[in-house]
Amino acid sequence: MTTLYGIRNCDTCRKALRWLKARGMDVIFHDLRRDGVPAARLQHWLDTVGPESLINRRSATWRKLQEEDRARADAAPLELLQEQSTLIRRPVLEHEGHVVVGFREADYVDALAGEQS
Repeated sequence: MTTLYGIRNCDTCRKALRWLKARGMDVIFHDLRRDGVPAARLQHWLDTVGPESLINRRSATWRKLQEEDRARADAAPLELLQEQSTLIRRPVLEHEGHVVVGFREADYVDALAGEQS
């Protein structure tokens, strides 16, 4: 199963979703803002790609954070991301054990190897 985690009105998420569908992929879209993310899923992403890849430190949400909250990005990233799901760099693709953060065609091709027609 392939799941794309993102936000509906995010241009990069829409681009990734179009790219996947154009290649015949059956994709489930999970809206981070509307549906949130279970702690276990967030922890899996943190363990797989690390907080440096997962936390978007260029986002408007990051810029609005207090300094104490920014410090939590290193000390307690799981808690911070649970509270502020828009800090997650988007989209997050999950496919057969692969986790890819952001959208780069080369990364998606690697993660989906053998799945494209």
